[in-house]
Amino acid sequence: MATTATPMGAEPVDTLSASGSFTGKVRHIKIASGYGTAIFYGDFVKLVAAGTVEKAAVTTSVVAGTVGIFVGCAYTDPNTNQKTFAQYFPASTAASDIVAYVVDDPKLLFRMQADEAIAQTGLGNNVSAVSTAGSTSIGRSRNALDGGSIATTNTLPLRIVDFVDGPTSAVGDAFTDCIVTYLPLSHAYETKLGV
Repeated sequence: MATTATPMGAEPVDTLSASGSFTGKVRHIKIASGYGTAIFYGDFVKLVAAGTVEKAAVTTSVVAGTVGIFVGCAYTDPNTNQKTFAQYFPASTAASDIVAYVVDDPKLLFRMQADEAIAQTGLGNNVSAVSTAGSTSIGRSRNALDGGSIATTNTLPLRIVDFVDGPTSAVGDAFTDCIVTYLPLSHAYETKLGV
């Protein structure tokens, strides 16, 4: 039973695409040198006008430019001059070769824990997320679904498509684990406007 709050951000698990199965492939997108916000495994990222990605807070409404989920990065560490592969991007890292690994499939399904119980009636409804600082010790996001935001509102960024049902999780648990996707037209690749 998911009776303990252990939010881990968005964890890619599958795809809605009828053309094939989930492969977990990533796209490499630059992060600007010196970008001042840490990005953790499981955080949402957005494209910005500079052609780079930044952390996106999918809190109350659709975030323009949301392009996917951050699952790691690589850069030359400015202190050691060594190539570094990491599960999170440390804020303000100064390097010219920072690249984020982003799962950018607009039909992606991902697992997220809610910050409260979500009943079966939440299935098919829209929801936002609670954006919280990640853990530098394990490099993971601590973002969670905002259980209090569930509605039919078409400006919310995410949609609940299933629940995680198994030995450690069930519908209606104190911190319900859900399978979520992007609300149609909330992903950068599905909108008519550019960044």
